[in-house]
Amino acid sequence: MMPVAFKGMSMLKSLRFLVCAVLLLPSWAQSQGQASAKSRANAKAPEVSAQAKARAAADLTALLQARAIAQAQAQAAALAQASAPMQPLPTWTEVQAIRSDASISSPSEVMPAEVKAPSLAATAIVAVGVSDPLSQDLAIAQQIHQGLMPCEMGASVRVEADAAAPGFFHVQGKGFRYRMYPVRTTTGALRLEDKKAGAVWLQLANKSMLMDQKKGRRVADECAHPEQVAYGQDMKTNPPPSLFDKTGMGRSND
Repeated sequence: MMPVAFKGMSMLKSLRFLVCAVLLLPSWAQSQGQASAKSRANAKAPEVSAQAKARAAADLTALLQARAIAQAQAQAAALAQASAPMQPLPTWTEVQAIRSDASISSPSEVMPAEVKAPSLAATAIVAVGVSDPLSQDLAIAQQIHQGLMPCEMGASVRVEADAAAPGFFHVQGKGFRYRMYPVRTTTGALRLEDKKAGAVWLQLANKSMLMDQKKGRRVADECAHPEQVAYGQDMKTNPPPSLFDKTGMGRSND
C-alpha cells in the first residue's frame, strides 16, 4: 500500500507543477517578448541615428559643392569680362570725318580767340608748369650771384658753384663753410639752404644775407654783388611808384 500511496503523491505533485506551468507560461512568454522587442529597439536606435547623420553629412557636402561651383562660375565670368578685347579707338581719319559732318556755323563758336592764339607769356607759364623740379632748381641756380661779396661791418661771403655737382654751391667766409642747394620760394627771392647745418643764403634784388636758423641770427648782412649795387643805386635815383596816392583822392598838385 505504501508504494502506491507514494506513487499517487508524486503524480499529484507533477500535476500541480504542470498546472502552474500552464498558468504561468503566457505571462512569461509575454515578458520575454517585451524584453526581446526592447532589445531590438535599442539595437535599431543607433542604426537610425547613424543613418540620419550620414544623410545630414551628404546634404552639407552637396550644399558646399553647389556654393563652390557658383563661386567658380562667377570668377570665370569676371575673368572673361576683364580679358575681353578693348574696342579700338577711331583713327584720325574717322575723327576728321565726324568733325566735318558736324554743323558748325563759325570757328569762333568752338573756342574763343584768346584760346586759339595764346600769348607768349601763357606759353612760358605752361612750359614752366610742366618742367620737372630738377630743371626748376637748376634755373634758380643760374640766377645766383657768384664771387666774393662784401658785407656790412667788414665781413665778406664767397659764393662758388660746385663744378662736380650742378645746382650746389659753396658758401664760405670767416668761421663758416656751407654746401647749399636752391630752394623754391613764392616771394620771388632766391634761396639756398644747407639743411643739415641750418644755414640759409637769401638773395634779393639789391642785397643778400646769410642766416643761421639753428641759432636764430644773421651771420652776414647787407652783402652785395656788383649787379645788386647797381640795382640799389638805380632804386635811389629812380624809385618805384608808391603804392599809396599821396596827392589825395587821385588829384595832382598842379
